[in-house]
Amino acid sequence: MTDKPNTPLLDQVSSPADLRKLDPAQLRQLADELREEVIDTVSVTGGHLGAGLGVVELTVALHYIFDTPQDRLIWDVGHQCYPHKILTERRDRIRTLRQGGGLSGFTKRKESGYDPFGAGHSSTSISAGLGFAVARDLAGSENNVIAVIGDGSMSAGMAYEAMNNAGAQESRLIVILNDNEMSIAPPVGAMSSYLARLVSSRTFLQLRDMGKQLLRRMPKIFHEPVSRAEEYARGMWTGGTLFEELGFYYVGPIDGHNLDHLLPVLKNVRDVKDGPILVHVVTQKGKGYEPAERSTDKYHGVAKFDVVTGAQVKSSGKAPSYTKVFAEAIAKEAETDDKIVTVTAAMPAGTGLDKFAEKFPKRFFDVGIAEQHAVTFSAGLAAEGLKPFCAIYSTFLQRAYDQVVHDVAIQGLPVRFAIDRAGIVGADGATHAGAFDLAYLSCLPNMVVMAAADEADLVHMVATAAAYNDGPIAFRYPRGEGRGVEMPEKGEVLEIGRGRVLRKGSKVALLSIGARLGQCLMAADELDAAGLSTTVADARFAKPLDRDLVSRLAGNHEVLIIVEEGSVGGFSAQVFDFLADDGLLENSLKVRSLHLPDAFLDHGNTEAIYGEVGLDAKGIVSKVFEALGHQTVSDFRRA
Repeated sequence: MTDKPNTPLLDQVSSPADLRKLDPAQLRQLADELREEVIDTVSVTGGHLGAGLGVVELTVALHYIFDTPQDRLIWDVGHQCYPHKILTERRDRIRTLRQGGGLSGFTKRKESGYDPFGAGHSSTSISAGLGFAVARDLAGSENNVIAVIGDGSMSAGMAYEAMNNAGAQESRLIVILNDNEMSIAPPVGAMSSYLARLVSSRTFLQLRDMGKQLLRRMPKIFHEPVSRAEEYARGMWTGGTLFEELGFYYVGPIDGHNLDHLLPVLKNVRDVKDGPILVHVVTQKGKGYEPAERSTDKYHGVAKFDVVTGAQVKSSGKAPSYTKVFAEAIAKEAETDDKIVTVTAAMPAGTGLDKFAEKFPKRFFDVGIAEQHAVTFSAGLAAEGLKPFCAIYSTFLQRAYDQVVHDVAIQGLPVRFAIDRAGIVGADGATHAGAFDLAYLSCLPNMVVMAAADEADLVHMVATAAAYNDGPIAFRYPRGEGRGVEMPEKGEVLEIGRGRVLRKGSKVALLSIGARLGQCLMAADELDAAGLSTTVADARFAKPLDRDLVSRLAGNHEVLIIVEEGSVGGFSAQVFDFLADDGLLENSLKVRSLHLPDAFLDHGNTEAIYGEVGLDAKGIVSKVFEALGHQTVSDFRRA
C-alpha cells in the first residue's frame, strides 16, 4: 500500500457547487486527482474499479455543466458511481465504502440527495429517468434529468423498452450512453467530436426546426423522403440511426476522456428544451491505471490491492471457492456428455464459465446483460434435446422470473439452473444478496431445487443436474470458499428428494438446507457437551421435500430446528406446511426456524451479518435453548 495521493485541487471540492466555481482549464487537473483518489480508495476497500475509472472525466463534466442535485443525475449500475460519490459530499467517508455502517458500493437514495435513484442491477436508468422527467413535466418544473447508461447495460432489453417509450412520450430527457466496450461506435476523433458539437448546437437545432416548418408547407408526398434523407445523412456521419428510430435525437460519438469535447456538447444538450436526446460517449474501462487497462475483466471488481503493482490481496483460505468447484465440475461432466452447454448473462468470469469457454468454445454462450433472454434461450436449447446449464447469480435470476415460470416450468423443460451467490454476499449488500431463490423457486410446480452444503456436495449436484431430464432443476451455492472437505474424484448422481443424516442424537434435531451445515455441526458439538444429544441432517433438496426424513426427525426428537440461509417463505415454510398437514405439530414437538429476517440486509462483513441474524453456531444453540424455555446453557443446566 502507498500513502494517500497528493490532491490539492480536489481538496478544495467537497460538493458540485465547489466544482462549478473552478475555471474550465482546471478541470483536467481535477480529473487526474479524482482518478488517483478512486484508485487509492478501492485499493483499501476493494470494490468495482474499472468502470469508475472510465467515467472520471464524464462525472466531472456532468456535475460541472448541470445543477445537481436539482438536476437529477441517475447512474445505471453502481459500478460507475465512486467518482460521483467523492464529488458529492461523501469524500470524507469514501474509505468506508462497502464496509458495515459505511457507504454503499452503489447509488442509494437513503444515502444522499445526489442519488435520486438506487442502482445495483443494470439497465434501469432510462426507465427511471423517464419517470422523473414525466413527473417533472406534470409538476411544471424545469430541471434537467440525465440518465447515464453503460458498462454493458445497453445489452438488456429493458433499456430499449424504455427508449421506445421515451421516444413516444417526447419528454425532455438526456441519456448519456457510456460506451466503454466499443461495441457500437467506430473510433472517435476530432472530426466526430466537431460533428457532435455541431449537431447539438442551438444553431443547428434551430435550422433543423426551420426545416421542419418548411417541410410542413410542402405536399405530404415529400415529408417522409426528406425526413429520411436528413436522418440518414446525419447517420452516415455520426451513427445512431437505431436511436433515431426509437425517437431520440442522437449526438456523438465523442471522446469521453476529452473535457474540451465533453463540456460544449453537454452544455448544448442542457439548453435544448424539448424531446429526448442521446449523447454517445466513448470511454476506456480502467482508464488511467495500467493494470486495469490491460485486464478490464479482472479489474472490473477487485479485492484490496497494491496500487504500485496492481497485485490483489489473495484469500489465505485453503479451500477452493464454490464458483471454481462448479466450473471444474461442469467441465468434467461435459468431457463425457457432448449435449451439455452453458449459458451466462455477461458473467463468464463471475460464474467460472470462462474456463469452460476455453475448453468448449462452441458450447458456451454469453448472452450479455440479458437474464430474461438467457433463460428462454436455455429453454429453446433444452427443447431440442441439449442440456443447458444456465449459470446466473441468485439476485440476477430474479430479473427472469417470468421466463423461469412461463418458458421453463410450465413446459417442464430440463433447464439446469446453477445459482451462484446464494445467501448473504457481504460487501455488495441488499441489491446483490441471494435471499429469495429458495422461496421463489420452491413454489413452482415441476421444479427440483437443491442446495449444496459444501463443495463436495456441489460436485454431486452438478452430476445430478446433468443426469436429470424430467424437468427443470436448480442448485444453489454461496459466494466464497468451501469448507475444506475431501473432494470426490467424480460426482455421484443423488436420489431426487432424499436428504442425509450426518450424526445421530435423541433430543434435538437440526435440519439444515445449504451451506450452514458446517455451523449446525459446530452447534451440535456444543449441544452435546451441554447434555443435549443432537441429530444433524442435511435436507439437500428444498423441493421435493424428503418427507420421510422430516417425519423421523419430528417423531424422534423433542426439538426440531430448521436452518436455511434464505428468506421468509422458503424451505422452512415447506417443512412447516408438511408438518401441519401430517398432524406432526399436534404433539409435544417444539419446532423453530432460523432464516434470514424479513428485511433487506445492508452491506457489511459476512460473518458479522451471520452473527447478527443468528445463522452461526452460537445463534443455532441459542435457538435450541429458547425452544426449551431457557435463555442460556447455564439456565438449562440449573433446570
